[in-house]
Amino acid sequence: MAKRKRRQRYSGIGGQAVLEGVMMRNKSQMAVAVRKPNGEIEVGVDEYHGIGEKTVWTRLPLLRGVLSFIDSLITGMKAMNFSSSFYEDETTGDSKSPERKEREEAVLTGITIAVSLVLAVGIFVVLPVFLMKLMSGMIRSDAVMAILEGVIRLVIFLVYMIAISAMKDIRRLYGYHGAEHKCINCIESGKPLTVDNVMKSSRFHKRCGSSFIVLILVISVILFFFIRVDSFGMRILVRIALIPLIAGISFEFLRYAGRHNNTFVNIISAPGVWLQHITTKEPDEGMAEVAIASVEAVFDWRAYLKKNFGYTDDDIDVM
Repeated sequence: MAKRKRRQRYSGIGGQAVLEGVMMRNKSQMAVAVRKPNGEIEVGVDEYHGIGEKTVWTRLPLLRGVLSFIDSLITGMKAMNFSSSFYEDETTGDSKSPERKEREEAVLTGITIAVSLVLAVGIFVVLPVFLMKLMSGMIRSDAVMAILEGVIRLVIFLVYMIAISAMKDIRRLYGYHGAEHKCINCIESGKPLTVDNVMKSSRFHKRCGSSFIVLILVISVILFFFIRVDSFGMRILVRIALIPLIAGISFEFLRYAGRHNNTFVNIISAPGVWLQHITTKEPDEGMAEVAIASVEAVFDWRAYLKKNFGYTDDDIDVM
């Protein structure tokens, strides 16, 4: 067997968990694998060309993070619509034409994203500022107020994540989230993508969206510590206006962390990896099979192992 280096290598693939399935994306290709009610695995493959793809905007630091975040929302909703369609059809006997379904899904995706963003701004931006306004008479230090606002925002987020993790459907979703991470870690650590290898791999990954959210929360504390305004309304407007900048900075940190492995990366990744104890669960073998099917639809892991870890066809066949 060929000698291989075991240092983890960046693959470029990423994904997310969906209803009874996993979405994986590699460059412009995305695949969603779903365990249907009858037990079979259905895989849908699609092309998605991101906003401003192949333009200078996607190469500019900070701005590319904002565009990537928007792309993630769009592809995430498309994947969720695909996975949920099998269960909607099973329970409602839906017989709409594909064209009508596509139009309705596009409208639903837009509405869902808009409502989600409004709720996120209300809960994680407006509410902490409002709570700090109520406490302003008791705390005189602007610096302490800024830090407490960040702490309140983090507590609200953690309480929300822990609360929804108690739901049965969310626990299964987190299991598929764990399967997604295990597949990526399996490949990037130089192991053939088998159920056995996937189950032995870690369910924690530095490029996870959980890490992105934690970075947003931490960076917002730092920025709001230095950028202060007195008016309640202006504080809210400033925080909303800075969301793209915060997302852009967080993306650059996450992008760097995904390509490097050093002490600095381990430190900035630690809170996000810790959060994955909540947002991921150990999957069963059936979930691993679904995740593998999604990966294989968009990524040639055999060629990747040959190029990056020195495998031969014989090595892969015997493992």
